[in-house]
Order: sequence, then C-alpha cells, then structure tokens
Amino acid sequence: MNAPTQVSTVRVRGTAGADLADPAFWRLPRHERLSAFARLRELDAPALFTPRTGSRTPFYAVVRHADVKSASRQPQLFASAPGVTTPEPAPWAKAVFGNSMVNMDGAEHAGLRRTISRAFTPRLLAAAEENIDAVARRLVDEAAAAGPGDFMRAAPSRMPFEVICDLMGIPARHRARIAARIDHASEYVGVQRRGRARLRIPGRGLRSLARMQLEMAGIARERRRVPADDVISALVRADVGGQALSSRQLGAFFSLLLVAGVETTRNAIAHGLVLLSEHPEQRALLESDFDRYADGAVEEIVRHSTPIIQFRRTVAAECALGGRTFLPGEKVVLLYASANRDASVFDDPDAFDITRSPNPHLGYGGGGPHHCLGAHLAKLELKALFREMLTRPVNIRASGEPGLVDSNFDNRVGSLPFIFDRSHPNGPL
Repeated sequence: MNAPTQVSTVRVRGTAGADLADPAFWRLPRHERLSAFARLRELDAPALFTPRTGSRTPFYAVVRHADVKSASRQPQLFASAPGVTTPEPAPWAKAVFGNSMVNMDGAEHAGLRRTISRAFTPRLLAAAEENIDAVARRLVDEAAAAGPGDFMRAAPSRMPFEVICDLMGIPARHRARIAARIDHASEYVGVQRRGRARLRIPGRGLRSLARMQLEMAGIARERRRVPADDVISALVRADVGGQALSSRQLGAFFSLLLVAGVETTRNAIAHGLVLLSEHPEQRALLESDFDRYADGAVEEIVRHSTPIIQFRRTVAAECALGGRTFLPGEKVVLLYASANRDASVFDDPDAFDITRSPNPHLGYGGGGPHHCLGAHLAKLELKALFREMLTRPVNIRASGEPGLVDSNFDNRVGSLPFIFDRSHPNGPL
C-alpha cells in the first residue's frame, strides 16, 4: 500500500473558524458549516483535525458521498467500536448503562441486531402501520384544539414518541416521565458547552438516562410476569447465542430506540415543516397530489435536513479511502451532512426539490450493517403526519425561524413557532 499522505490540521480558507475540531465551529450558522463542508470536498484527500481540548485525539473528516458510503459498508475496515459519538462513550458509562448496538461490530452486533429485528414481527409492524395514521389524526386534532405556539412542544412533534411507545408497549402512566427524561438525556448532545452549562448539562443527561433505564427495567419485569403483544415482551423473552438479554442490553436498546428513534424523526418532521413553509411552490406541488409526491418529499426532507450530522469510526486495518491511506487506530468521522450535499451526486444540492430522482441520500446511514433499523417506520410517520397537517383544514405552517441547538452530532430543533394558515385554501375557516 501507499504511504499515508501527510496533512496538517486544516482551516478552510474563506470560512471563519472552519475547524471541525473546535466547538466554536458547531456554533456557526448552518449555511457557513455547509459551505465549509463543500470546500473540504474539494480537497484531494480527507483532512486531519486535531482538538485543542479534551481527548486531543486527531480525526480525519470524510466528507464525500462515495467515501462515506464506502466506509459505512466496510465495517471490517472502519469499525464502530469503541464508539460512534464524539467524544466516545467512557468505559464506565458502558459498564453502567450497557453498550449501545451502534457501538458494536461483527458477530456481537449481528447477533444482537438479528435478535432485536425478530422482535419486530410482521404482525406487530402491520399493527404499527395502521396505528400511525390514527396517531397522526389524533395529534393534529390536539394541535388544532390547542392553537398556535411552539411546534416542538405541540402534538405533531410527539408523533415518533407516541408510535414507539405504542409499538413497545409502554403503559400510558409511564410516558410523561419517560418523555421528560428523553428531552433531558438528549439536550445538547455532542457539543462542548461553555461556562456552568458545560458541567451541568452532561450530568443531568446521565441522570435522566439512568432514571429512564430504571423505569424501563421495571416495565420489563412486568412483561416477564405478564407478557403482552408488544416489543418489550418479545425482547424480555429473547436470547442471543442461547443467553437471555441482560438488563443492561435491554436498557441500552431501549435508550437507543427512545432517544435516537424519537429525536431523529422529530427533528426531521420539524425541518420538513420549515422547508415546506419556506418553499411554497414545493408545498403546493405536494398538496396537489399528496400520494404521488409524498415519498419523494420525505426522502428530500431527510436528505436536506440530515438529522444525524456525523458518526465516528475507528480504522481497524490499513486501507485506502478517498485518496488517503489510513492506519489501524486512526479515527475518521463520517459526515452525512456533507455527503448529502455532494454536487457530484446531487444536482443543485442546496435546492429543496421533492421531485428529486434518484435521491441516494445517506440520511439513514450509508448502508451496511448499521443502516437505520427504524427507517421504514420513520418514513411512514413523516408521510402520515404531513398528510394530516397539509391536506386538512388545519393547514399548519412554520411562522418563524427554527431555534437550532448547537451540536456536532444531530441537527436538532429546539423551538419552532407555527400558525394555522388562514389564507390557504385548506386553512381554517
């Protein structure tokens, strides 16, 4: 193999503060970060960044669509262990909370994913699909009754939480507490905060995660005694390699499903409402024939917003990618937010076009063994909710700028004002 290309830490010329290892970069306006990614894609090879604080572990930014896709599909070369987030989860956190499936590789990952996939039986998934439409109607009815306000606190943004709770079989009496703990556990994920918040927020997140797992453990114990027709019951009776799932395995999966599954879909819904409000011609096209354009609209919303910005990988064996040779132990960051704006793959990549075809975005991962397990359900949820929001007289639209949360991990919306469009043909009378 060729010797590794030597590149020092890169600052992208023409974009102030474009250092992906600097937390200040992730506080820049989103359009500036996207511009920096575009400049990085023009380089001959993935650029190296070295953090000035924290672990100080250098990492290479993999920004091109082809390279992100290739690395995602070669876990034997680009491993998820010891962790996909930045910073990586501490060993003590794994010991306490269990190791998440997203941080596993090989037989360990395949066995657990296969067991979990079997819990989502065709019967349960069919019931979930039917339930999604009913949940969407109910939540939009509630929004219409409550009136305008913050979309992120309104009924429509609760869609993924309600669907997952129904599918898992979480009793109604537990849901308000679990929802609050999801919000606390996921607040400011992946960004280094300043001042007191830098110390306070992570502690609160871990406490919330621990309390949520304790609550889920109690529900699991109930299901062992009295099984029901739900995912929790299936999982507490499941085994991996002849051994029952441990409490920590169950807790880690429940946390992944509730935090990651809820947050990513809720953010996609919010970004979708913003995009359709900012592009009335696209909204009008979707409303003109919802069944015809809905699938394309969902795919374009996910591509354009890219709810998960990046995942980290650790090089497991010497290999070449994107013009660079990587050595074992080196860190790479797969930037989905950059890959989904790659002009070599997407014509006019910054445009929002619900008729875009083909649309090979990497919003649910780049394929391979870690492709999003809940992608199908998430797409159904977006379609059902936008059908209710756009084609009924309520006609919800964003009425201001979204309040984005600083993060190098997910494209999170903290707040979003919304109104009912009374000037629209489908608006309230």
